[in-house]
Amino acid sequence: MAAVKEAGTPIEGYIQVDPEVTRDGDVVTIDCRGIYYKHVNEAVRSAFAEGATTVRLTNVNGQRYIGTGISGKGLRIEVEGTAGQDLAMFMDGPTVEIFGNAQDGVGNTMNAGTVVVHGDAGDVLGYGMRGGTVLVRGDVGYRVGIHMKAYEGHVPVMVCGGKARDFFGEYMAGGMLVLLGMDTRIEGPLVGGYVGTGMHGGVIYLRGEVEPWQCGKEVGIFPADEADMKQLRPALERYCEAFGVELAEVLSVPFTKLVPISHRPYGKLYTYV
Repeated sequence: MAAVKEAGTPIEGYIQVDPEVTRDGDVVTIDCRGIYYKHVNEAVRSAFAEGATTVRLTNVNGQRYIGTGISGKGLRIEVEGTAGQDLAMFMDGPTVEIFGNAQDGVGNTMNAGTVVVHGDAGDVLGYGMRGGTVLVRGDVGYRVGIHMKAYEGHVPVMVCGGKARDFFGEYMAGGMLVLLGMDTRIEGPLVGGYVGTGMHGGVIYLRGEVEPWQCGKEVGIFPADEADMKQLRPALERYCEAFGVELAEVLSVPFTKLVPISHRPYGKLYTYV
């Protein structure tokens, strides 16, 4: 067990101490109760540098940047509690599983790896996401999937099990964004307005229907056909495996496909000199 320093000056409700760390083989457990986020992330990096393959974070209460910038396959972070903003930002390879909720910015500019959220998640998930997979069991907020893009052969995938607010898939340039509407506490339609606004790449799959007025003028709305479902099925299988959901239940409702009908939706608005 690592020594705990005496508490210093409180910062934003946290205390300046090193977290309590225990080790069992290649599994390291870090108690985050009352610990400032910088100290939590330093402890995570140290654990991996010293040979850990799994880091378990207990008593997490909004600490930010968990998993940010960490690279390497076979690494795993388990989070008990509510993860703070920009979880897995710039992450390249590891798996992060949150047994609770996550705040805004999950998977921000993520390159590779997997994020699994067993609760709800906030706004701007997958901002500029370039690869990897994000799976959310519950509801998500505004501007989910904004600026998602395929990058050098990497195709990002995000599956949200609940409902979403406005601007779902805004400015999307690549990848796959899926909304199921199954595990939700949101009343009303599957998704808010302005779906796919500015979209110029990638594909959005919705379990159910969407009205044309809800969507940006840049997208076409089509029933998902057999070829589409073949493309979608692996993502749904990963979602079902992660959360113990029956695939037949997911597939019991027809899907709608949204794709861009222009690759330069704002081309006429530019001024050339």
